[in-house]
Order: sequence, then C-alpha cells, then structure tokens
Amino acid sequence: MSQKILVVDDEEWVVQAVRRYLEAASFEVVAAYDGPTALAQFGTHRPDLIVLDWMLPTLDGLSVAERIRERSNVPIIMLTAKTAEEDRLEGFQTGVDDYVVKPFSARELEARVHAVLRRAAGKTSPVLEAGDLKVDREQRLLWVKGEPVELSAMAFDLLSFLMAHPGRVFTRLELLEAVRGETYGSFERAIDSHIKRLRQRIEPDPHNPTYLVTVFGIGYKLAKGEGA
Repeated sequence: MSQKILVVDDEEWVVQAVRRYLEAASFEVVAAYDGPTALAQFGTHRPDLIVLDWMLPTLDGLSVAERIRERSNVPIIMLTAKTAEEDRLEGFQTGVDDYVVKPFSARELEARVHAVLRRAAGKTSPVLEAGDLKVDREQRLLWVKGEPVELSAMAFDLLSFLMAHPGRVFTRLELLEAVRGETYGSFERAIDSHIKRLRQRIEPDPHNPTYLVTVFGIGYKLAKGEGA
C-alpha cells in the first residue's frame, strides 16, 4: 500500500508540482490550500507524513502543526521562506521534524520525505526500558508507568537513541546528527527544546529531571530515573 502524504500550500502550482513529483515516486498525495482544510484532511485521511507551508491563510502552518501535535506524532516537514534561526527553533519547539526552505527543488523535498519517513519507521530492535519508561522502537510506542504517551517523530527518535545508550553523554550536535542524519551547528539548541518537551511528558518532576539529565558544558544523558 502506498504511503500517503498531505501537501498543504496556499499556492496551487506548488501543491500540483509537489503532487506530480511525489506521485511519480509512488506516494499517494492529498492536498489542502489553507489551515482549516489541512486539519480536516488530516482527520479524514490520516496521512503518513505532512508537507506543510508556514504561511497559510486563515490559520498559519505553525498553528496547524500545534493542533496536530496535540493528537498525533505524524512526521511534519515545514515549507518556509523564513531563514532566521529563531523562526526555525520556534518550529522545532512546536514539534516540526524537518524544514525545506523556499525556493526548493522537488528532488530535495522527495529526499527529505524519504529520510523523515525512514526515521519515523525506526529500526527493528528490542523493547528498551529505563525505570518507569518502556519504548518499543519497532512499533514506535512509549509507555510511562504503563500508560501510553504520544511523542513527535523527532522526540521519539531522540528518546529512543538515548535509551539505547544509557549513561552515555552526548553533545547536542551528536544528538542532532543521530536523530536527523545531519548536523546544523546553528540549530543544535533545538535539541534543548525537544529535551524540554520530553521532560514534560516523561519526568515525574520536569524541573528536577531524573531521566533526561543535563551534563553541564557537554550535553545530555539518559539516567535510570533514580535521581540525577
């Protein structure tokens, strides 16, 4: 069965160009041209990935991403003409998994779609456990104290990677490379945003974390949840 991509952009020619290229790559494509329609299409079609323009009428792409993140960890690639670091960090804080800067080539977008879907699919591996945390990387499921918890694709990859290397300290750039396959020095602080969001989901007290521990001057490590 073909994987389904929701493409959202207020410029019809952009949507149609992306549609032709992705359909040629054997994806099924669903289109939307504004924020409310994007949310409706998401609810109806449950796509495997969303290509989402930031600047949309009525409801912008960032707001759409925020609403989708409240109920799903579907991968999101943001299309944007915004190049400022603070804009991208804002997107990562919302749960966006990757960016493609306008103008872009359809070939680049297709490559990023494949890369993000590969990361979202995860690698076949045993269940990982640490304290009250349990992760199934094959099914991409997380439980905290036996209760299921949803994460964005990137947040899940980050937690899984740290749980696979308990006690080992990683720099922000190492973590960024591990979960995205690339390093962007100017975006390494985006890891801080994902760590903060993860702590809110998994820590008994996010302000005094016992799982995702900061190693000052270096980065982060995964502890056993028994105290930093």
